[in-house]
Amino acid sequence: MTAFNLISKAIDDHQAAVSALSTMVPQIEALAVRLKQSLTDGGKLILMGNGGSAADSQHIAAELVGRFKRERRGLPAIALTTDTSILTAVGNDYGFENVFSRQVEALCGPKDVLIGISTSGNSGNVVRAIETGKQMGIYCVGLLGSTGGKLASLCDMNIVVPVAETARVQELHILVGHILCELLELDE
Repeated sequence: MTAFNLISKAIDDHQAAVSALSTMVPQIEALAVRLKQSLTDGGKLILMGNGGSAADSQHIAAELVGRFKRERRGLPAIALTTDTSILTAVGNDYGFENVFSRQVEALCGPKDVLIGISTSGNSGNVVRAIETGKQMGIYCVGLLGSTGGKLASLCDMNIVVPVAETARVQELHILVGHILCELLELDE
């Protein structure tokens, strides 16, 4: 495959994924309403994921705490992927599958929304954290890919990018994150 063909295919695949996501406008809007209600009630948004999804968690939290497009008060959002001391201590003492669930136990409350980002929907530490969140009565959201994996049946609400290629799923996860940030800024 030539470089030109590879570039063209990547763009075509991205556009096809965006088209598939456009059928989820009502779900994205409903999620924004739920997130806004949590923030209005004094809750916070807690995000987590691995690898590129960890970066997306941090990116979305930064847009909310800082600003996305306009000046407004900081919105309470935390990425569970940023404290290397917690990640390594919990990973060492309790196993990597518990690096997020232990933080959910310590940091989350009933007014919060817990958002698990996973391109496969099967990330063991995200699954464990969502299970912990559900046991604590926390509203849980999956930002997922492909078929949604295990997380699809665990979460209260899901946005599933219905494509299998990890890169395309990640591109659309950040698009959804940006849309949510913009919607949360509307009334701030």
